[in-house]
Amino acid sequence: MRPLILLAAAFVAGPAFAQAKPWHEIGRDATKAEVRAWDIDVRPDFKGLPKGSGTVPQGEQIWEAQCASCHGSFGESNEVFTPIVGGTTKADIERGRVKNLEPGSSFPQKTTMMKVATLSTLWDYINRAMPWNAPKTLTTDEVYAVTAYILNLAEVVPADFKLSDQNMADVQKRMPNRNGMVFHEPLWKLEGKGDVKNVACMKDCPVETTIRSFLPDFARDAHGNIAEQNRVIGPVRGADTTRPPPKGPVGSTPPPAPVVAPAAPGVKDTKALLAANSCTACHGMTNKIVGPGFTEILAKHKGRADLEAYLTGRIQSGGSGVFGAVPMPPQPQLSEADARSIAKWIVDGAK
Repeated sequence: MRPLILLAAAFVAGPAFAQAKPWHEIGRDATKAEVRAWDIDVRPDFKGLPKGSGTVPQGEQIWEAQCASCHGSFGESNEVFTPIVGGTTKADIERGRVKNLEPGSSFPQKTTMMKVATLSTLWDYINRAMPWNAPKTLTTDEVYAVTAYILNLAEVVPADFKLSDQNMADVQKRMPNRNGMVFHEPLWKLEGKGDVKNVACMKDCPVETTIRSFLPDFARDAHGNIAEQNRVIGPVRGADTTRPPPKGPVGSTPPPAPVVAPAAPGVKDTKALLAANSCTACHGMTNKIVGPGFTEILAKHKGRADLEAYLTGRIQSGGSGVFGAVPMPPQPQLSEADARSIAKWIVDGAK
C-alpha cells in the first residue's frame, strides 16, 4: 500500500511543479530595513510613533529657519498656503469642537488647527512631507519640536512645554477639534452595514450642476506656472497654467509634449535644477510668488560687479531683508557648483 501512495503523490505533484508561475522568480522579498524605511505612518492611537521629544523653543528655531518662509513666523501667513494657526479659542479646547466651523460662522478662513482632529495627523504630515523643499529631512526630535511650536501658537500647550511620545496622548485630549471628526461606520468597520436606505436623492435627482464659482482666466497663471512648482518626491500634480484650460474632462486628450532644448555638452540644465530643488515654488520667472521673480532679482542688483558670487552665497546661506521681511531659507542640499550655475543663469538674464 505504501509504494502505491507514494506513486500517486508523484503523479499529482508533477504537473504542479511543471506549472510554476514564472513571476515567482522575479524580484525578492523586501528586507526588514527596507520595510522599516517605508513603514513610517503614525495612527490616531499613536501606534507607529517613534520615541523622541522636542520643546517649544527648539521648534521656534527650526520654524524660523525652515518653515516661516511659507507659513509666516506665527503660522498665520496666507500667501502660499492657508494659515495653520487661528480661529480656535480656549472654549474650543475645553469642549473639543471648533465654534468657527459650525453653520452660521462668519470666520473668514479655515485653518489647519481648526480642522485637524487628531494630533497624530499633524505629526505624521510634518514627518513625511516637510519642509517643502526637502521632505523627510527633519529628525524625529525636530518633528516633535515643530509640532510643539504649532501647538503652543494655538495655545494648546504652554511656551515651556516638551512634547514627546510619552505625552502625545495627553495632548490629544486638548486638541480644539478632537470631537469634530465625522464617523461613518460603513467606511471604518468591515462588518458595518452600508447606508442603502437613505432617501436624500433616490428619485427626481438633478441632472445638471450649477457652477457657483470658477477661476477667472486672468487668475489662472497669477502665481506662476503650477506645473513648474511640483516637488520631485511623490506623484506629480499641477496643470500647465501658461496654456488655456482644457475644453473637455481632464485626461480626455493627451497633453502636448513639452519642448525642451537640449543642453550643450557639459552645461547644466538650470531649469531642471530649479524644479528639482523646488525653487519655482517660491520664485516666478518674472513675478513674485513668495520671494521675488528671477528677473526682479537681476534688476534689483543691476550693475553689481560681484553679482554671481553674491547670489551664489545667498542661495546657499539664505537671508532676509533685501526684498522684505519674509526670509529665504538656506539651501544646504545644493552643491556650490549647482548654486553657482543658478546664480550665473540669473546674471545672464534668467531665460
